[in-house]
Formats: sequence, C-alpha cells, structure tokens
Amino acid sequence: MKTTMKLMATSCLTLTASMAFADGHMVNEMTIVSWGGAYSNSQQKAYHDPYMENTGVNIINDESSAEAVAKLRAMNEAGNVTWDVVDVVASDAIRLCDEGLAMEIDHDEMLAAGDDGSTASEDFGDLLVSDCFIPQIVYSTTVGYRTDLVGDTPPTDICAIFDTDAYPGKRSLEKRPINNMEWALLCDGVAKDEVYDVLETEEGQTQAFAKLDTIKDDVIWWTAGADTPQLLADGEVVMGSTYNGRLFSLIEEQDQPVAMLWDAQVFDLDGWIIPAGLPEERKARALDYVKFATDTQRLADQSKYIAYGPARASSAPLVGQHADLGIEMAPHMPTDPENAKNTFLYNYEWWADYRDDLDAKFQAWLSK
Repeated sequence: MKTTMKLMATSCLTLTASMAFADGHMVNEMTIVSWGGAYSNSQQKAYHDPYMENTGVNIINDESSAEAVAKLRAMNEAGNVTWDVVDVVASDAIRLCDEGLAMEIDHDEMLAAGDDGSTASEDFGDLLVSDCFIPQIVYSTTVGYRTDLVGDTPPTDICAIFDTDAYPGKRSLEKRPINNMEWALLCDGVAKDEVYDVLETEEGQTQAFAKLDTIKDDVIWWTAGADTPQLLADGEVVMGSTYNGRLFSLIEEQDQPVAMLWDAQVFDLDGWIIPAGLPEERKARALDYVKFATDTQRLADQSKYIAYGPARASSAPLVGQHADLGIEMAPHMPTDPENAKNTFLYNYEWWADYRDDLDAKFQAWLSK
C-alpha cells in the first residue's frame, strides 16, 4: 500500500509539474548553486537527475556556495538575481534571511510531509533554524591525516593539529575563522561549553589568534572543499581539515592512505534557500524543486553517494548501502554513535552575529 501511494504521489508530482510547465507557469531552466565535488555529485544523482527526468527542466550547476552571501548581496544591489536555489550552511541562511535576501518558507505548506505521516516541521524538528532555511544534511568538518606520515602513533585528538613536534609537516586549514578559532581555544585549555563565551571577548579572540600563530608558518590555507583531499592525496600535508564527505570519498572511493580523525568534529547543517524577489515563474519552479528534493526518499537517496546524515528523521531508517561500493553507509555518518563520542556543536546563531567582524579580523591576521 505504501509503495502504491508513493508511486501515485510521484506521478502526481510529475503531472503537476508538467502541466505547470506546459501552461508556462514555471520556467523550464534553473540555476542551482552548491559546493562542487563529491557533494554536488551526490545532489546531481539524488535530486537533479530525477527531477530533470520528471519535468524536462534543465538545471544549470553553479559551484559558488562559498561566496553565496557576498554574491547575493551584490546581485540584490544590482537588481539582477540570477540564481534560483542556493545551497548554504545554516549560519549563512540566518544572515541572508535577516537581511531580506532569502524568501521565508512555510515549511508545512511548501514542503512534503514525511513518509511516516509527520508534518515537515515535525520531521525536520530542531534543524529548522531559520524561517528561510530548508535543511538537507547534517555534516561535519573534521580532520584527515596521511597514515604513512604520522609514524607509529597516529593522532587521536584534534590538538594534533597544533603538535608540530609529534607530527611535523604542513597541515591545511580553511581560510576563514570558523572552526579554526574554536579548535584553537579548545587546544589552549578552554572548556568546550565555554568556547563561545570566551570567543565573544576581545581577550578570547586574541587568545585564539595567539594559538593559531604557533602553527601559522606550517599551514596551507584552503578555500575550496576539494583542496585538502588533493593535498592529502599528493602528500603535501600530513593532516588537514575538510568536510567528512570529502574524506569518505578520498578513503573509500579513491583508496588513498588517509584516515579520519573524528575527535571534536564540528557538526553543522546545510540546506537550501530561495533568493527573495524572484519573478513568480522562477519562484514557482524553485519551490517545486525543493519540495521534490527534500522529501523523505530523496534525502535518504543522497546518503547512497556521500556520508552525510539526512536532515529528516523519517529519512534515517532508509539510509542503506553506498550505490557503487555496496558498503553500509550508517557507520560512516558523523552522527554514528562511535564517531560522535566527542563532537563540537557549531553555534550557527553566534556566527551569524559575529561572522562579518571576525572575517575581517581573520583576514587582517593572515596578512601580518
């Protein structure tokens, strides 16, 4: 019965979208912005390809999510928003919503209900951190290291990043304050539950930068998610931070001599926003797409291609094996109990408030 209802629902979606397309109520081409690499590939297979097959719409991929806030600000000022759906982290979604650059979403009206009978707001629960945010996945930023470059005592905690005596060589860190500042304070003796209180002060920021100073000459700074995996594959760094899904691809799909350090992995949310002020035909298409792409089955489907946990509670039981490797994906998720023994919970609301100020200070520190 459930299977029949699912097929009927899919058929109705396809029919509705096709009728709207035929009537000219929705555009037949859209630009979707994301992060590139293994992540965009997982979206292509789980979301874009089936949606294009169902509707005949052409999806253009743009890999500018790292610059989404700045670019949307510029587009809005110029009065020419060319993006239709944008993948952003939660803190950026909050900023864009607060600035009126992302449209507000009535989650229960605009998104699919859960396959378990829950409403969308019940299914996503606490992950609905903004009125403009449509969650997709829970991911983490963590550290990968070369197993052949760390000697007989591989690292077990995050502070190995700062231990150049035990682990000499270059390490790669993201060229932004997020995560780096938190790890610096953790490894300088600040208790986990006090990190953001400390970081809120001038003294705390000075403390974090002083700790980062101790490895500044040993760091290769990255700006794209593909950078650290490539640096690790080439043996140019002994360890480096990146997204857990990138490391999964490097380790399991590419069979590189790399292992993952889950200690103090930083949980974060990623999802969609729709830019504010789109013409009706583009807004209707964007809403149609996100309703399809964030239903129970689609979010579970993405986990066949990348090790990120689906944002819907109803999707979790549907997480199965990797589509190509045939391995169970649950143990590779950041939310797996074995991997989540010592996580650091990223405070997206705090960063939404302090990001611009600390970005400026971080770039000034880098230039010294």
